[in-house]
Amino acid sequence: MTDSLPIPLTSPLSRAQRRTLVNLVRRAARAEVMPRFRTLGHADIAAKTTPHDLVTEADRAAESMLARGIQRMFPHALVVGEEAAAEDPGLRKQIAEAELAFILDPLDGTWNFAHGLPLFGIILAVTRFGKPVFGLLYDPVSDDWIFADEETPAHLSRNTGADRPVHTSTGGALGDLSGYIHLYLMPKETQAQVAACLPDFARTLMLRCSCHEYRTLAQGGMDFLLSGVLNPWDHAAGVLICQKAGGVARMLDGRDYDATITEGYILAAPDEASWTALAERFAFLLET
Repeated sequence: MTDSLPIPLTSPLSRAQRRTLVNLVRRAARAEVMPRFRTLGHADIAAKTTPHDLVTEADRAAESMLARGIQRMFPHALVVGEEAAAEDPGLRKQIAEAELAFILDPLDGTWNFAHGLPLFGIILAVTRFGKPVFGLLYDPVSDDWIFADEETPAHLSRNTGADRPVHTSTGGALGDLSGYIHLYLMPKETQAQVAACLPDFARTLMLRCSCHEYRTLAQGGMDFLLSGVLNPWDHAAGVLICQKAGGVARMLDGRDYDATITEGYILAAPDEASWTALAERFAFLLET
């Protein structure tokens, strides 16, 4: 394992620090995630809050490996993993006061993973007092990743070492837009109203994987995302990457996104005009 690499708080992660973090994520995927894909037994899968909210041995093992590696590299940082936060909800509250926090989803898309679908990822975000300053969306199946920081545009990187910039779509009229709407994760009392909006768009769906939803959004394959579940391990990296890919991502009420916000809706879009049109269409959510 590498020696401690303290992050300079006045600048983004250095190239060496980014590379070290990416290598840690790739090692965790090779050691703890991919060997368990399509090999899990019933005893290796458990439900958390609902039968659809799953955790597996791969989630726990990958988070443990990632957390250990990050603490060795950044010994004074706060590390908030999804599974650790499920065990200790108070951990999430510490993000607001943390000068340097690493927020992890060690296996995003667990339902897909547990059911043998190759659509899952690892999400890593770095925040300063809740503000995202680095984001990484890693696909263990293809072994590639999209990353961005405060000063670096969003790039797709492959294991060959070649990087290329990614860009959100060109946007357009509502009827031409396709997006991810987390309909069934919204409050029951709003679902019918949101469902009534679906015919207004070219296509809407959800992948059950924030990692790949934000990856597709950042690459222009889909136009927008609307979510009312504000887990920071799902959104902190993706919001920053969407913004650095040329898009607009903020709270539906106009506030800048912050990993400490626990209520409301995130709306991400390819440009300001599309974001405004979408925000007007979904404005009724702010009244409920």
